Amino acid sequence: MKLAFFGYPHLGGTFTVFRHLRDGLAASGSGIAVEWLGIGPDAHAVLQDPDWRSEWSTGHAAGSLNDDEPVQAEAMISHLVREGFDGVVVNVHADRVQTNLARYLPRSILRLMIVHNITPATYSAAVAIRDHVHATVCVSDRIRDDLMERHGFRPSAIHRIHNAVELPPPAPARRRAASQPLNLLSLGRVEDQAKGVLWLPEILARLPDDVSLTVAGDGPDLERLRRASTSLGQRIRFLGRVSPTDVPALMASHDVLIAPSRFEGFMITLAEAMAAGCVPVASRIGGVTDTVVEDGVTGLLFPVGDIAAAAEAIRRLRGDPVLWQVMSRDGPSAMRARFSIDRMARDYEALLACLDREPPSIAAPLALDKWRMPRGLRGGLRSHLPTPIKNWLRGIRERAA
Repeated sequence: MKLAFFGYPHLGGTFTVFRHLRDGLAASGSGIAVEWLGIGPDAHAVLQDPDWRSEWSTGHAAGSLNDDEPVQAEAMISHLVREGFDGVVVNVHADRVQTNLARYLPRSILRLMIVHNITPATYSAAVAIRDHVHATVCVSDRIRDDLMERHGFRPSAIHRIHNAVELPPPAPARRRAASQPLNLLSLGRVEDQAKGVLWLPEILARLPDDVSLTVAGDGPDLERLRRASTSLGQRIRFLGRVSPTDVPALMASHDVLIAPSRFEGFMITLAEAMAAGCVPVASRIGGVTDTVVEDGVTGLLFPVGDIAAAAEAIRRLRGDPVLWQVMSRDGPSAMRARFSIDRMARDYEALLACLDREPPSIAAPLALDKWRMPRGLRGGLRSHLPTPIKNWLRGIRERAA
């Protein structure tokens, strides 16, 4: 079986899922090959970026640089047919053209949708193509439950498959003394609306001076975060973009991962931190972070937006080196048992074999010459709300969950 994974190489969770799925299925001897397939300027730019040279041969950018949406869709279908793809993996809401394409694909192409996040916009996009895919994969319990209970997804068509993490070789047990400085790490997209990064300076300001923070990553709110951190001086440093190959060592060199997100779908960074012995302190997002982190055992969780609680959790780890050491020790073993690439590949292999053997009935494909965006893939009223109001609503929702 040959699958096209809709997306292109970038620093983010969706492409990490591609790499793990591709490598895991190849190693399993399943006979399932996975290639990335992208469109638009960003996908074409990757093929000129030497930083992504290793991925140039693992996928393709369809069409031309500045095609409009219908032409992009036509180019993707032509590529799929010409190259003999048997199926596609649609990362819902990652790209609206690629998401909508699920409604126009030839009947012969198997369609698997992955839902990566818990936002209303993501769910609306999933509903828009629900009847045109053979199966839906949810990366967390929360997403699966939400789609079944609130959005009309049939239990037989929906599957929960956790993402995987790259597990570094087992490392010697780490130890901390009560007097030893505590090193915090924030890793990922520097963006406040989802990740809550502008809470980081406020959390750090509530902690003793021997607690420092490293911010690794890039994003639209990096300069805002820098400005908000000026009073903290040398206690906070910014690394900028970090290569995925450097992440395990970066995690292992820090004591605590601080993650004050407002919403997530799986939050692979938590699992990566635990695999490296870096203890996570994260927002409690029901059915998401609490399925990765066992609160009080492999990390600590706090209510979304509760800066005082976040600081208190870090203070607790600083003052109790034995507690930190136990969590640092237990994290890697928990990750090896639950989030290995082999486990993820086996789950997808079993699902794909079932779909290939007995593909369920789905809606008939639409005519490409009548291309249009359904309501769920167009911005709704909520998308026009000011960001502070959207952030406030997300916080209220998660605290009530």
